[in-house]
Amino acid sequence: MEDARIWEMEEKLWRGGEDVYQRLVDDEAVMALPAEPFLFSRQQAIDAVKDTPRWDEVRFSEQTVSRPEEGLIVIGYQVEARRGEEEYRCFASSTLRRRGHDDWTVVQHSQVVPPRMAVSGS
Repeated sequence: MEDARIWEMEEKLWRGGEDVYQRLVDDEAVMALPAEPFLFSRQQAIDAVKDTPRWDEVRFSEQTVSRPEEGLIVIGYQVEARRGEEEYRCFASSTLRRRGHDDWTVVQHSQVVPPRMAVSGS
């Protein structure tokens, strides 16, 4: 998968809702997020996104892409997201695996919010 497509997929996950998660999050996914219960299964992530307003704007920086083996991609980045007056910034990583030709899913995602990057405007 080309880098541009990787970032398009990641942005879809940040901006999309339940339907996007149903398509792009792997059945075996594990997510570590800065909200209870902190460790999320695929279904828990889908349930959480149902009740969460979507981000209006998402910007990535400090982007890195690693391909440790065929069919596996690991990315890391800083994200700044905004919805209305609320602003959220963190460092994130995702691991994608290829299930078939041109069929990729997220199997791991984590977010780290350093103290200096607190949410504002909420």
